[in-house]
Amino acid sequence: MNTVKHNSKAWDKKVEDGVSYTRPVSKEIIEKSKLGDWRITVTTEKPVPRSWFPKSLHGVKVLCLASGGGQQGPVLAATGADVTVVDISQKQLENDQMVAETNHLSLRVIQGDMCDLSMFDEGEFDLIVHPVSNVFVEDISPVWREASRVLKDRGVLISGFTNPLLFIFDDEEDQKGNLVVSNSIPYSTLDSMTQKEKSDYLKADETIEFGHTLENQIQGQIDAGFVITGLYEDDFGGRRPIDSFIKSFVATRAVKMKLD
Repeated sequence: MNTVKHNSKAWDKKVEDGVSYTRPVSKEIIEKSKLGDWRITVTTEKPVPRSWFPKSLHGVKVLCLASGGGQQGPVLAATGADVTVVDISQKQLENDQMVAETNHLSLRVIQGDMCDLSMFDEGEFDLIVHPVSNVFVEDISPVWREASRVLKDRGVLISGFTNPLLFIFDDEEDQKGNLVVSNSIPYSTLDSMTQKEKSDYLKADETIEFGHTLENQIQGQIDAGFVITGLYEDDFGGRRPIDSFIKSFVATRAVKMKLD
């Protein structure tokens, strides 16, 4: 099964269903961003610290990686950045195009896989913004390697990802408000399903998700040539029972460093 193709179709459906992560920013947010009053998230609730960005983004070449939906990309374009958005979902990219056209922004969109950035040259970008999304690929090593390859030396990767503890709990029980440990990490949505359950799940165009170890998330960046220079945690804003015990998301700022 082609996971990328399946998740592309699943995300198109999320757009049609109006899921929160597919809702573009408003015209008011874009107008504020043009005036220097801007913020983006790469997790759920907490905005990325402004200190993680250059003082001015004017002319900075930014890759919004697996970041379609009309959220991060248009805001950064409104600040004067030279923005390219890559996403597997055509409908997510259409949201970016819609916001850009409505607000007279310059923004490029490319439908593609975060694990394969061969359409870009080595050292093409100054900054990569990568919100929680590598949960949709089975092996995240190529994501970190490709991000490192297309960044300039001293380029910055701002990435959000899921704390693997979120995936150890049974999803159905979690929806009822109960935290029942049932899964191990690494994890896949399909791991514990019967063949019929898998078939029904896939026919419903639900996303296939993967829980990655913290070692693969953090040491994986280091192995790809990054130095971690910042980190914070985030949660669901009190909407999920796990919020009472631990934060379920992590964001890192990493700098590409050439090793002698």
